[in-house]
Amino acid sequence: MARARVPLTKARATGRTLKNPKRFSGRKEPNGLGPLGKPPKWLCKPHEQEAWDTLAADLPWLNRSHRTLVAMASGLLARQIGGEDVGVKALNLLRMMLNSMGGSPSDASKVMMPEEKDPEDPAAKYF
Repeated sequence: MARARVPLTKARATGRTLKNPKRFSGRKEPNGLGPLGKPPKWLCKPHEQEAWDTLAADLPWLNRSHRTLVAMASGLLARQIGGEDVGVKALNLLRMMLNSMGGSPSDASKVMMPEEKDPEDPAAKYF
């Protein structure tokens, strides 16, 4: 069975584009996805919005196309944050969701976020 195709954003974040530049040279991403954004209003159970914010902070490469998956993971994570009894099946499902979003420890060790650029000096364009 063929491997799943790695999204270009994740490939950049993990450094795969530097390791195998030819593999990603012709790859294009859909335009207009935008950032993940705020949690949906229908996440109203206790700790769901907190779980959303946690996932958004821990996985900064997520974008608008991940919203449904993040919402599902937020529901499971909220139960765990709230101290509810979370079964093995639910925890395995949460683990699978985190893996598919690049949030497992093995994926996190590969993530190489771009360095923050210093604010541009207005006088730099004159020199």
